[in-house]
Amino acid sequence: MSTRAAVADARLVVVKVGSSSLTTAEGGLDPARLDDLVDAIAGRRAAGSQVVLVSSGAIAAGLAPLGIARRPRDLATQQAAASVGQIVLGHAYVASFARHSLRVGQVLLTADDVVRRSHYRNAQRTLTRLLALGAVPVVNENDTVATDEIRFGDNDRLAALVAHLIGADALVLLSDVDALYDGDPRLGPARRITEVAGGSDVEGVRAGTSGASGLGTGGMASKLAAARLASAAGVPVLLAAATDAVNALGPAEVGTAFATAGRRLSSRRFWLAYAADSTGTLTLDDGAVAAVVRDRRSLLAAGITATTGDFVAGDVVELTDQSGNVIARGITNYDAPELPDLIGHQSHTLPTSRRREVIHADDLVPLAHH
Repeated sequence: MSTRAAVADARLVVVKVGSSSLTTAEGGLDPARLDDLVDAIAGRRAAGSQVVLVSSGAIAAGLAPLGIARRPRDLATQQAAASVGQIVLGHAYVASFARHSLRVGQVLLTADDVVRRSHYRNAQRTLTRLLALGAVPVVNENDTVATDEIRFGDNDRLAALVAHLIGADALVLLSDVDALYDGDPRLGPARRITEVAGGSDVEGVRAGTSGASGLGTGGMASKLAAARLASAAGVPVLLAAATDAVNALGPAEVGTAFATAGRRLSSRRFWLAYAADSTGTLTLDDGAVAAVVRDRRSLLAAGITATTGDFVAGDVVELTDQSGNVIARGITNYDAPELPDLIGHQSHTLPTSRRREVIHADDLVPLAHH
């Protein structure tokens, strides 16, 4: 099945929309744009699919009511705008979806909710139950409490994480750009890329880091990163303009399609690979890199050449090769202070209590093929 057919036939779809696609140039919510998006989602629902909407726009929606002219740079004012804007945005969605007799449930997530395994499972259960009850979950980052240190950074990455979290069959990223280009089409000639089958198709793409309107935090760089993250984990992706939402959520004949690049990871392995925070690094010799990546074996102390970070047993750490490239992530069985006396030693030369694997194969996710 082609990627576009997979998106068109998906039973469970995550749709992400950016701030610039929901707001006016002055910064307030644009009811007509929001209604158009909701109409497209309602159409997909009527065709038999379940939809989760990941919506930006809370900060932008809070600016006008507070008399703020442009997106604030300081965190406190952003959070104040978000606290007003979440209600404005939520109310707008409730009213708009009500035109189709659909109920809405708001789900506000922080990065912590995805990073911590127990929170991850809880978010999963909440979203699954909302869908089972027939509601349309509207997900947003909880900007009112997120700090710079624990932000997703943009809702594109959040959407990719949510897509895997709930086992979505497709991810549709809607923005103010109609496709992926190899440069910024506003700055001169740029080649439109309609199909991405693998990493070589996006080599040389120069992607900007902020939206055209200045109202969002995304930009093409974050959309490209989110699309590659989702497709690498087995979720097909369509990137299209919000103004093409009806087609994007219908026959999917617009925008850029990203083919899946691998088997769908289990929820736990996806969390380990992409969502969890890492608290340290283990550097491996060439033999250990081959054992972990190619042979999918456990990591033993003998293959480690150095460690950095302050981690404890049960924490997620990154594994790097001798050049510093991250080749895997895993859950360590040791505290950081225990390892210096063990690294480089064969297991049979260690005390019996220290012969267990540093990271068991079941707790390891190779990343080299991404």
